[in-house]
Order: sequence, then structure tokens, then C-alpha cells
Amino acid sequence: MTDNKISWQSGTVESVQSAADGIAKIVIATERAYHVAPGSHVDVKIDTGDIRSYSIVSGGADGRSVTLGVQLSPTSRGGSRFMHALQPGDTLDVTAPLQNFPLRIGAPRYVLLAGGIGITAMAAMAAALRRVGADYRLAYVGRSRSAMAFLTELIAAHGERLTVHIDDEGTGLAVSAIVDDVDVATELYMCGPIRLMDAVRRTWLDRDLPLPNLRYETFGNSGWFDAQEFRVSIPRLGIETTVHENDSLLDALERAGADMMFDCKKGECGLCLVDILDVEGTVDHRDVFFSETQKSTSKKLCSCVSRVASVGGPAVLTLDIP
Repeated sequence: MTDNKISWQSGTVESVQSAADGIAKIVIATERAYHVAPGSHVDVKIDTGDIRSYSIVSGGADGRSVTLGVQLSPTSRGGSRFMHALQPGDTLDVTAPLQNFPLRIGAPRYVLLAGGIGITAMAAMAAALRRVGADYRLAYVGRSRSAMAFLTELIAAHGERLTVHIDDEGTGLAVSAIVDDVDVATELYMCGPIRLMDAVRRTWLDRDLPLPNLRYETFGNSGWFDAQEFRVSIPRLGIETTVHENDSLLDALERAGADMMFDCKKGECGLCLVDILDVEGTVDHRDVFFSETQKSTSKKLCSCVSRVASVGGPAVLTLDIP
């Protein structure tokens, strides 16, 4: 599907295997057959009733299954824990493939950049470009070889077109090097942690490369700081509560009685944004809704993913919510 009309169905887990340390390869059979375009994802309803999104690594040859790669997060709010607990034969509610990160076929050259679990989005794009005989390079960045999902399969499939950058082997990625090798006709697609994405975006802008040729998808749970506990207050509503490390600000506010608006819970739609009155600490914007200029002023934040980090004393956030 390409129109992103939500179509739910029952999925059945065919297999669950280890793809890397802390990463599960999960194959889900679907009731109906679908074409899976590169960059597609599925939404999954977890046991709490919440919705989580996962990139599709590949679709089955008959169109009736999808392969996902799911990393177990130490600060999981239920999604990755639920997915890692799945067993063959389990059923779950899953959407037809949805598309927010399309690959445009026809560019003269491509660079694909994956950081960590971001390979789940890039693997399908690399496979599609290989099939059509495109001129492409795939750069895969990880902390250690054992933590890099699908690495063996990618090496076999892409050979010299794949470059692997591994921190603990001393071959980490130099962002300037990868962008310096890009010309105005090259399209760069990337998915990964916010630090990597931000470094690439800044270098891209410094080189005055065409912005439409830089396309990316990020994770709502990746930030500049590790998740920390912080206090939040809403004087207008008389609410004071604590946001724990494995909590989201949105969830904590709802539990405390605030009437919140939200939709995607991924930092994309902006529906859950709130006004900041004061902050003791640093706002860790983890969304892809605000521009860099808007983030620099820290007058608002997306409550579903963004947090506050301590800069010495207790972190405290004061909000204004009607």
C-alpha cells in the first residue's frame, strides 16, 4: 500500500531468531498479500493496546509475510519487550505496510547510511537498488560487530558496495568523509541515532548540497542524553509528578490527570506539543517535528518523546497546559 490508509489484520509469528546482540529477527505472516516498497513499516498493537512502528527489513516472496528487526531497549515502554517475548504461533494485530520514507528510483547515484538498528530501513533500500542495477553505496555504522544485525547477509549481498564502520575496531565513521564524497546529483538516505543524523545534516548544509537529496528517518527514543528521571509541574493545573527513566513525559502527565492530545507517539505529528514556562536542565528534543531553530529556543517540546536532562542539579520542567 502507498496511500497509508490504515488496514488492520491478524498476523501470525512464523519465526523469532537472534539477528545480533539484543536484536530479534521476527517474521510475521499476514492474512493478505502486499507489495512491500523499500522504506515501508508496519504498525503493531502491543499487549497494552498501544501502537508501535517497525521498519520492514524485507517482504516474503509471496507477499504474505514481513521480516522485522527489533532491538530490545533498556528503557522500553513495552514495545520492544512485547516483541522480544513473541513465540512462533503467536498472533497479533498488525497493519498492512505503510510508507513514510519512500525511495526514489532514478537518481544517478545513492548513498545509504545506517546507524545501529537503522539498518532495518536501509536493508530494503539497498536490496531494491541492487535489483535495478543502480549506482549505490551502503555505509553501516555500529558499536561492535556482534551488535550489528544482518551483517553477514549484507556483506554477501552487497560486497564492495558495503562499507562497515565499527567503533570498537577503530573504524568508526567520519561524517565529513562520507558527505565530502557526495556530489549535487547524489541522493543520501539515512536512518539512525539522532547524533549521527544531526552530524550529517549539519555537514550537508555546510557543503550547500541540495536539501531535497537528503532524506532520513530517525527514532523517537534516540536523544543527545541518556534517559534520566526528572520532575515536571503544571502550575495552571496544580500537577506535579516525576517522569522516570523508562517513562515518557506524555504517559506521566496522563497518569497525573492532564488531558493530553496525541497521535503518533513518535515525535512526528506535533499534536502532543506543550509550552515550556521554565526548565532547570537541558531539553533533549527527540522529535523530528520541530526545526533546528525551534529546538534551539526550547519554547515548546513534543511530550511523547522529548525529555529533560540534568546539568548538575535536579532536572525540573515547568509547563503550561490549558
